[in-house]
Amino acid sequence: MFFLRIPKLIEDGLIDANGTPLMKHKMFQLSPMTPVIQPMNFAWLSFGNSPSTQKFMFDFLRLNNKAVETADWILCNSSLELEPEACNLVPKVLPIGLLSAANRFGNLSGNFWSEDPTCLQWLNQQSPGSVIYVAFGSSTVFDEIQFQELALGLELTKKPFLWVVREDIIKGKHQFYPQGFKERVSNQGKIVSWAPQVAVLGHSSIACFISHCGWNSTIEGVSNGVPFLCWPYFSDQFLNESYIYDIWKVGFKLRRDERGTIRKEEIRTKVEQLVGDEDFKTRAVELKQMVTKSIGEGGNSDKTFKNFVDWLKS
Repeated sequence: MFFLRIPKLIEDGLIDANGTPLMKHKMFQLSPMTPVIQPMNFAWLSFGNSPSTQKFMFDFLRLNNKAVETADWILCNSSLELEPEACNLVPKVLPIGLLSAANRFGNLSGNFWSEDPTCLQWLNQQSPGSVIYVAFGSSTVFDEIQFQELALGLELTKKPFLWVVREDIIKGKHQFYPQGFKERVSNQGKIVSWAPQVAVLGHSSIACFISHCGWNSTIEGVSNGVPFLCWPYFSDQFLNESYIYDIWKVGFKLRRDERGTIRKEEIRTKVEQLVGDEDFKTRAVELKQMVTKSIGEGGNSDKTFKNFVDWLKS
């Protein structure tokens, strides 16, 4: 819906013909009950700092809009319950989700990393609703300062944590943990290079999910009734954060300091607030129940998909 509104954004003077924001700090919504948007977080601006790369992505999205015009329908991995207004504003959209690739296709779902199944055994040894799950997908990278602040923030929570740390998660370097960190948290946390995320999020020991808010991770967290701490990196992740925080109210945003770093004290504070407030868990479970019902027999997504199949046959 957002990309299809690009001509209107130009007409309203929010961006120029190259996609450059003209009011960089003016927050806005495309309509009520849709995510709050910060212009500097536009998807095409988050693919590096090169103006030529940003222009390429903007032009690509406009070409994609032309392709959409020729389509009869757009199948969307979302649900009417999650995004009612966005779905209604694009009549061609058929929401048939929430569908997890990992649940549907298992080992064929496109993971590039080898999963470490020992984390599930470790989770079995933890108390119900006690573990912080930390994972940032396959693209997010950190500088050394941010990586160390995250490590120290997890330690400060004094809660058990499962942290997915890819070998390439720090820009240009291997993992660089704070001195003595691994020894100090050996009984508190478990660090793996990749995890079977759907199984992890469905585990009874998980209390919350520190996530980059990619759409796959978002729907996997929602489908398992898990509250979020949002740490978006680029592209649609900022919109997903706004859904989680502003609209669904199943998580918190993490605040950056003046240098753009999320500090260890912020991580500890937000974890304590999120885990300590049962309302977040209650809303997360209610959201899970809504989307589960939608894909079940007779639910909105189920009926939408069956109607689409009937249309194909006609």
